[in-house]
Amino acid sequence: MASVFSKIISGEIPCYKIVEDDQFIAFLDVNPNAVGHTLCVPKQEINKIFDMQEDHYLSLMQFSRKVAVALEKAIPCKRIGMAVIGLEVPHVHVHLIPLQEMEDMRFQRKVAMTKEEFESTAQKIKNEL
Repeated sequence: MASVFSKIISGEIPCYKIVEDDQFIAFLDVNPNAVGHTLCVPKQEINKIFDMQEDHYLSLMQFSRKVAVALEKAIPCKRIGMAVIGLEVPHVHVHLIPLQEMEDMRFQRKVAMTKEEFESTAQKIKNEL
């Protein structure tokens, strides 16, 4: 069964896309820890990050770095946190989270955003790429 991320990649489910290339896509998390919380996802559905081929894994990290640099320019924060957890969706994904404090990484406090706020945030990040 296709993961929710595979459905986003195929266009079955809409997303607030930041950028994509032939291997990866970055989009805003719709249940964000902070404004700008972005997911970087390989287009190939792989359950666990360390099951990725090394070159594909390294490419994901390069892609995520590019997105994180733009994210930090677009969203005022102390730094960008990165997490790979993978229990909630069985498809590799890197969380990039603008941080003001450690609590922003806990996945317990969430930020409510309107459609317009998501669209504006996505555009701000795109503008920095």
